[in-house]
Order: sequence, then structure tokens, then C-alpha cells
Amino acid sequence: MAKLTIEEVNRMDYEAFVQTFGNVVEHGTIISAAIWKFRPFDNVKHLHDTICDFIALLPTSGKEGILRCHPDLAGRLAQMNKLTEESTTEQKSAGLDQLSKEELDFLNAANSKYRSKFNFPFVICARENKKTAIFEGLRSRVSNSPEIELQRGIEEVKKICYYRLLDLIQMGVDPKL
Repeated sequence: MAKLTIEEVNRMDYEAFVQTFGNVVEHGTIISAAIWKFRPFDNVKHLHDTICDFIALLPTSGKEGILRCHPDLAGRLAQMNKLTEESTTEQKSAGLDQLSKEELDFLNAANSKYRSKFNFPFVICARENKKTAIFEGLRSRVSNSPEIELQRGIEEVKKICYYRLLDLIQMGVDPKL
């Protein structure tokens, strides 16, 4: 699919916008539905900032809900080939589709420990990390407080969202980008 221009994004009707941007935040159609009214967007950064501002205004339960919509890294859904197209591509880019049995066992145990402590899955921007960094993140971040980890997870969601927007929209030549 050809990337959209920001002008095409701004001309989208509600249904097309929600359909197109409903997964820039994993399973976040409600977010794209809520921000549609803020068109026109100046550029990709403006659209991303609008999404981030919406997320920032959510109560803790809403932010936790966003994190809960993310799959475990190389988890059950990945093993069953039931990830979203975006998550499949991202996990593959980090090498999570090429794990040894020992690595997969570690990841499953670490994901379980993390989820048990925080009641949401470990979220990290896979496009910015390879499996060793992801493993280290799981090892170290599980010792964070729930408040810190909620904030870290949401910051990772924002990074993921930005990359997903870049997959969909042309950057253009606007120096504000």
C-alpha cells in the first residue's frame, strides 16, 4: 500500500480514519476514533503528538488498558500466528521469531513474572531493540515500581505508535517534522 500524504489523512472521513489508524496503538480504535475530530494535522509529528496527548490525559486504568492490549513478546499469540500484522513485523525485526527453546522458555517465564507483578504485559519498542536488549529489559524492569513501569510502558507505546504512523504516512519536506 502506498503511503498517505498528510493531506489525504486530513480528508479522510471518520470510518476511513479509524480503519487506517485503529492499530497505531495496538487495538486502539477508540483512540483513533477520539482524535479524528482534531483534524487537520500539520504533519506526522502533529498527529503523533495528538495521540500522545490523548493517552496522557487517560486515568491510570485507561493507560493500563492500553498496555493490556499488547501481546506478550513471542508469547502464545505469536506461537499461534495470531498477532496483528504490525506486531508480527515488529517482533520479527527484533529476532523474536528465531528463538531457541531456552530463549523461548526464558521469555515465557519472564513475561509471566512481569505480568504477575504489574497486571499488564511487558511492552518495549521492538524496532529499537534486539532480543538481548529485550531480555535485559525484562530482567531489569520487573524490579520497578508499578507507577514507574506504567510510565515506561506508555513511553514505549508512544514509540511504537510513531513508527506505525511512519509506516502509513509520507514524511513530506516540512521542516517541522
